[in-house]
Amino acid sequence: MNPEIRDRADLARASRIVVKVGSSSLTSVEGGISEPAMVALVDVLAARRLAGTEVILVSSGAIAAGLSPLGLAKRPHDLATQQAAASVGQGLLMANYNAAFSGHGVTVSQVLLTAEDLARRTQHVNAHRALERLLHLGVVPIVNENDTVATHEIRFGDNDRLAALVAHLVKADALVLLSDVDALYDGPPRQGARRISRVGSPEDLEGVVIGSAGKAGVGTGGMATKVHAAMIAAETGIPALVTSTANAAAALGGADVGTWFSINGARQPVRMLWLAHLADIRGRLVLDDGAVRAVRERHKSLLPAGITEVRGTFDAGDAVEIADAAGSVIAHGLVNYTADDLPQMLGRSTKELARELGRQFEREVVHVDDLVLIGT
Repeated sequence: MNPEIRDRADLARASRIVVKVGSSSLTSVEGGISEPAMVALVDVLAARRLAGTEVILVSSGAIAAGLSPLGLAKRPHDLATQQAAASVGQGLLMANYNAAFSGHGVTVSQVLLTAEDLARRTQHVNAHRALERLLHLGVVPIVNENDTVATHEIRFGDNDRLAALVAHLVKADALVLLSDVDALYDGPPRQGARRISRVGSPEDLEGVVIGSAGKAGVGTGGMATKVHAAMIAAETGIPALVTSTANAAAALGGADVGTWFSINGARQPVRMLWLAHLADIRGRLVLDDGAVRAVRERHKSLLPAGITEVRGTFDAGDAVEIADAAGSVIAHGLVNYTADDLPQMLGRSTKELARELGRQFEREVVHVDDLVLIGT
């Protein structure tokens, strides 16, 4: 049974951890992969693996690694060039990781994921099975978004959120997010700001201005995405630590570094986390008060009788937001009908629709198994 991780000091005895490292921590000033930076990180992770801890590394850097070979001065903005850079850089990234870990006698593997891999049950079950087997064999899986094939519609957006979902996928004890900033501060660090040592709830961050991606321009995240990922993890049962790559050894040893995000919620299936935080929302269904109560309080499926309005353009299987009459979003769900099908169904019972339109209209609009509550 895995140990209970309640505080940063407990990280020293965690059985399974997910560690995420950003592009800025792995690249050199001149461009490309910084071998000293990677070796320093690998030394820490390999030592932890050899001590018996299962380690999953979520690593950015494929696009950044591909910039120099392609003669690009900075991260491209268009998707096609990003895909090209990732295609070149992913092999270079893994070659460097393999060389660094093999020096410690540790085997690594490459695991490339898209958001769709965690959205669809069959695919995320396969991903879970593969990762579990790799860990059982003593391998350190190195996970990255599959930037070469991912489209704008199915991207995680950044590897911080990918790491939070991977932590849930493998039921990790904790999530550690590493970058070039040692902690979250209550203001710009250079202006005498204080480190925020612990975050127990979203209220602890009220009034805190959180930065975006850095000046280097090689990554997509920044402190804002790390805080978001840490909050996703903590609010769904996995504690998280945000600190710098330079602090990796101290952090994994349980030292008082970085910003610790305490657990303040229960664990959820990874598919529900995707639907709540990462799904590409294509439309909105507005409900009457009775349907709002059924969905939010009684955890029922959404039926056409309680829907008063349909907005947006979507197909069956797309994600939509579900809102009350005042416009507050109460849930996200995967809809069973197209936007064109629904208007004729509003306010009517499924039995009535089946008699008039056919048995295919007897289904729920959103089944409870494909619905996640928001903000409750």
